[in-house]
Amino acid sequence: MNKQRVIPLIVAAALFMENMDSTVIATSLPAIAADIGTSPLTLKLAITSYLLSLAVFIPASGWTADRFGARKVFSLAVVVFILGSIGCALSQSVAHFVFARILQGIGGAMMTPVGRLVLLRSVDKSALVGAMAWVTVPALVGPVIGPPLGGFITTYFSWHWIFLINIPIGLAGIVLALRVIAPIKSDNPEPFDLTGMVLAGIGLAGMAFGLSVAGLNLLPWSIVIALIGIGAVSMTLYVIHSRRTNSPVLDFSMLRLNTLRASLIGGFLFRLGIGAMPFLLPLLMQIGFGLSPFQSGLVTFGSSAGALGMKTLAARIIKTFGFRYLMTINAVVSSVFLAACALFTPHTPLLLILIILAVGGFFRSLQFTAINTVAYAEVETAQMSRATTLTSVGQQLALSAGVAVGAFSVETTMWLHQASELSASSFAPAFIVVAIISALSSILFWQMPDDAGSEISGRKVTAIASRKGAEKGAEKAATKSASETTQDARDQRLG
Repeated sequence: MNKQRVIPLIVAAALFMENMDSTVIATSLPAIAADIGTSPLTLKLAITSYLLSLAVFIPASGWTADRFGARKVFSLAVVVFILGSIGCALSQSVAHFVFARILQGIGGAMMTPVGRLVLLRSVDKSALVGAMAWVTVPALVGPVIGPPLGGFITTYFSWHWIFLINIPIGLAGIVLALRVIAPIKSDNPEPFDLTGMVLAGIGLAGMAFGLSVAGLNLLPWSIVIALIGIGAVSMTLYVIHSRRTNSPVLDFSMLRLNTLRASLIGGFLFRLGIGAMPFLLPLLMQIGFGLSPFQSGLVTFGSSAGALGMKTLAARIIKTFGFRYLMTINAVVSSVFLAACALFTPHTPLLLILIILAVGGFFRSLQFTAINTVAYAEVETAQMSRATTLTSVGQQLALSAGVAVGAFSVETTMWLHQASELSASSFAPAFIVVAIISALSSILFWQMPDDAGSEISGRKVTAIASRKGAEKGAEKAATKSASETTQDARDQRLG
């Protein structure tokens, strides 16, 4: 069994399960709400408990993996996620559903960063780009196929199966993880930073939850601002605290590494724009163009086709151009395809929309692969758990911020045009705004050194080979020159 291929697939399956689950429910909210006797609005607020659970427990994932072993924690995280899924399927009330979603969130909070940690500790750096290409796909495919799949399952079967299908996927992942992944853990685990965990948990939960509901008219703006404010204050207190401890749950000192800093901050800006897409595009298709949820999902599936087509070419492309130049240019290219969505009208041929989404999906997936891989180029093995925790937090906040910016842009457009109802024209400015934000990430990527991630991309190997060839050539030339000089001296003596 080839571990270099199987381990990425195990991690990808777990991440796919989580990514799809968090989006598939949106389509099925009315059916679930009617079945358990509540309103879709109330149930939507309850579903955000999953996001809160993620934000609170992600900071503890790195320490947990170091203390108990990444394989064990990853397997247990999948078990917890499965139990939460069963709880959701069996829920008879809002309270039961909220508790089950919190349980799922705890499992998801450990699956994502620990899954990446398993990958980083199990796969050679030379094969990391290809491995990350597989792991990147679920993050792109899940949000896109989630809505149509949710609509299909709810329409032709029952909403309960949305959660029950996680059981066979999760069990298969656990069996393979225990068989294939080595039981690696830290020899000297650091003490647990409880104070930091509380401050970071409150900070991340406040900001992530506040951003996720901003602009959705689920809560009054005063409460939304208060949530974000409390989160910001708590995170500020955490930053002060982290400077006084040797083992912070979120180690911001790692931002001194050029590649990790560019991946985290540049990746945040890029993901913010892309994070708005699964929110804006289905609304445009359904409200603006009058398509059904199922039809809308089939159209937006085009971006997944592009993402899947990328995975076989990513390693080759990154090796050819290197991380710095590729990520700088591709951030702009991806943003152009995102901005192109602003040109969609009810009269735009669906085939043209599919082509634009598919090609855009290819470049976005390539960018995600590069961002996720280059983050660990300069990270030492002992610091991998801290790095994966930090990047997972950044990704979570970026996706929440993307929805907030997209929703706020749509609301602002309606206010400026004094429109009372959503229309296709309400979405165009939002796509432009998030595309510009995504394009700004290229500034961070350009600031990386020319040889950023060369050990991972493979360009360093080529450079060394060329250098060795040049050195051998120089040696031959020097030998030849010395030989010719000696011969000239002999000739002069003979003469």
